[in-house]
Amino acid sequence: MNRQRMVVGISGASGFIYGVRLLELLAELNIESHLIISRAALLTMAHETDYKLADVSALASHYHRADDVAAGIASGSFRCLGMVVAPCSMRTLAEIATGTSSGLIGRAADVTLKERRTLVLMARETPLTLAHLRNMTAVTEMGGIIAPPVPAFYARPQNLSQMVDHSLGRVLDLFGLDAGTTLRWGEAPKPGASDEAKVVRRGVG
Repeated sequence: MNRQRMVVGISGASGFIYGVRLLELLAELNIESHLIISRAALLTMAHETDYKLADVSALASHYHRADDVAAGIASGSFRCLGMVVAPCSMRTLAEIATGTSSGLIGRAADVTLKERRTLVLMARETPLTLAHLRNMTAVTEMGGIIAPPVPAFYARPQNLSQMVDHSLGRVLDLFGLDAGTTLRWGEAPKPGASDEAKVVRRGVG
């Protein structure tokens, strides 16, 4: 495999922009992305953004239909760094936690877990029910990582884009990838870091 690859799932939770921006960052890092968008996510896309399916799928290296369970990424023989579901709805979380996948996102996540690769779920819901918490525990016990998109206010974000980029930068850290979008505590921004990472920390602490 000459180029590193990552699977990206976008489910129907609020926060469609996380998936879109993740695809952009992966392209900047020269990571081959394999995108799946659930049917519910298409509804969220229409409510939250001005994107069309063609716009988003064009950001990915490869686009797979959510019902295409015969896609290569549904097999353990498909080598990749792992998978991120950004954002991850509670329904998708439940499918992954119980192994009862009804589509390609769940199947690809199941494959990621069984092959002991990194699976990150940007779970997006509040408040959480006991069912949600138990499903998060189940995924964690199987080796997955629950990473809600929680803003880091110590970075003094000036806009929504900076908050999104910081959260995604921390997610990519879990794969050993530095997108240059994360202001790290106690560190100055690296030379060449994105504008989103160059946030002045006045009076922190």
